[in-house]
Amino acid sequence: MGTGAPGSDGTAAARPAEARETPGITMAGVLTYVRRHGGDDAVAAVLDRAGLGEVADQVEDQARWWSYDTRIRLFAAATEVLGDPDTMFHVGTAAIRSGLGHSLLLVLRALGTPRQVFRQLPRAAAKFTTVSRMEVRETTATSATVALHLADGYAHSALDCAYARGLAVMIPAIFGLPPGVLTHTECCVEGTGTCVYRLTWERRSRLRRRRRRDAAEADPELAALRGQLRTLQSAAGDLVAGEDLDTVLHRIVARAGEAVLAPAHLLVVAAPDGGPPLVHGAGIPGARLPDLAERILSGDDLGRTAVVVDVASARRRHGKLAAIYPSGDGEMADEHAMLAAYAGHAAAALDLIIALEDARTEADRAGALLELSHELAAAADPAEVARLVAAALLRVVGCARASLLLWDPGAGVLRASATAGLSDEQAAVMRRTALRPEETPEVMGLLTDREPLIFDDATSSPTLRALLRGVGSARVVAVPLLAGSAFLGVVTVGWQPGEAPEELGGDVLARLRGVGDQAATALQKARLLETVRHQATHDALTGLPNRVLFLERLEASLAEAGPDGGLGVLFCDLDRFKDVNDSLGHAAGDELLRQVSARLRAAVRPGDTVGRLSGDEFAIVLPDLADADHARTLADRIAACFDEPFRLEGTPVRVGTSVGAAVLGPAQERDADALLREADAAMYLEKQRRGRSARAAR
Repeated sequence: MGTGAPGSDGTAAARPAEARETPGITMAGVLTYVRRHGGDDAVAAVLDRAGLGEVADQVEDQARWWSYDTRIRLFAAATEVLGDPDTMFHVGTAAIRSGLGHSLLLVLRALGTPRQVFRQLPRAAAKFTTVSRMEVRETTATSATVALHLADGYAHSALDCAYARGLAVMIPAIFGLPPGVLTHTECCVEGTGTCVYRLTWERRSRLRRRRRRDAAEADPELAALRGQLRTLQSAAGDLVAGEDLDTVLHRIVARAGEAVLAPAHLLVVAAPDGGPPLVHGAGIPGARLPDLAERILSGDDLGRTAVVVDVASARRRHGKLAAIYPSGDGEMADEHAMLAAYAGHAAAALDLIIALEDARTEADRAGALLELSHELAAAADPAEVARLVAAALLRVVGCARASLLLWDPGAGVLRASATAGLSDEQAAVMRRTALRPEETPEVMGLLTDREPLIFDDATSSPTLRALLRGVGSARVVAVPLLAGSAFLGVVTVGWQPGEAPEELGGDVLARLRGVGDQAATALQKARLLETVRHQATHDALTGLPNRVLFLERLEASLAEAGPDGGLGVLFCDLDRFKDVNDSLGHAAGDELLRQVSARLRAAVRPGDTVGRLSGDEFAIVLPDLADADHARTLADRIAACFDEPFRLEGTPVRVGTSVGAAVLGPAQERDADALLREADAAMYLEKQRRGRSARAAR
């Protein structure tokens, strides 16, 4: 389940996270008043004095929340800069005229009368602060007595009390009445952190029923409606301007406070790719997000702690948006309708961003397929083909991990050739696993039916289940790679638990098949190229490197040899090879060469290279020699492997060899042809020596 950082607003300012104790409309209202009475210079001075200069652009964001301490610093700074001790009272009285908090004004207006507003004031006050509560001690048709209690642990501020009184006297003005009159005020009664004040106002019947046109224009409800419309339009534009889904989801939560003021908001939407729901919260502890999101999605009744609406458009239902009230104060008047209207704009923005992301995804997939085609055209061997295909599958299919397994017909096993999206440990599990048809029914099905398979870690065979759990895949789609009737291997894509799309047999399978077709063609071509390259560099009769490849290996060994040399070459040819051809035929001669090559391979060290240069001439590269005597010892070992007769057409035939050795000296030129000629010359000297020894023995 994806989650947004609780209380985060996405800004990059390097400041400690602010406690969500004061809504942005309060802070913005202070700056609006200061700007009106002191200009932009006064605003800058207030922000500097309050220690908010670095985040000046954020202070007027009505969607943000701030700490109580920051709120009081701003109140004090505004009072000092304007030089009026009653500044905060005036800020409170100007709140309605400033055009801030449109949604709350509409909610309060819907209550019908000032008396009803004061009766609901504790719930309304909870939207403005989470560190104090209001108590309405008495109400009549034209008066109310209110107590404001500050929570324990917070220092009382007379400026905060003055601001609250300013808000209170303007409540009658919401209904077109003159502002109320404070008839009694007690600030911080007996040091308890409680402020008490009594307010009176005029009856509606005493007002003139017919108002002038300009009075209608000044109707606070009409102004609030216009302001709320502008807010929703602005929010819609801001949401649509998001560059990606995560940004839009964050903005939906961040701006939800402009639609319905609440201490916290929660957004839960379905992931477009079918994975776990996406959760973004503001003002909610991270530990509570998963449980609360699950309850909202399941339709649990959260009672008075939340207002929950659908985020849905004509095209699709995305999820739920909730305004959360931890204190249980719950919804007021038309807040559900206001949040629903905002959720409609949010749904339209999600429709657009999802469509754009789908288009970007498809473009990325098309680009990945085109890129894969170009890369496969230049792929030199099956291992490179496998690596390119596995990497491309992550982009083309949109899976968490992918692999390409090649079929070894000789051993009868399916082995991983390349993986993508796996950890080192998971990739090691794949490389160690050999899937055999007799042990894995799924592999047998792929071999016989040649059709794609969709399986999971709960219902698979024991061998496959162990593999899936070893690599962390819960669901897998496998497509066979076919070249005509030949089974080349399998491409697979997998997902971790809860990540797989609901439908794997449609678009996912089609994309996987498309990549599989490219992979099969590229594998067939790579294997053909391997065969051609092998034929061009290896002796067709013995399978040994031919002269071209032998010289390449010798040059590579010369380049790697140390300053003291340590490299040698043996050159040998067969005695009486022509006699074998003449007496037993060329077929017997070919068989002799094959047997000689097998004995030479068995006699050399693992790092040595044996090559057939032509006819009955063989040569051996000897890296990492200790000295010239070491080369002579290896030459004697080569000669000794001819002591036993060869069996040709059932007849034992003795064939000897002469071996010449050349060792690279410290000051010697590093020339492969020169070193090989030196070994050839040494071989002829050895042949002459052996001839003289044989004649002397007779």
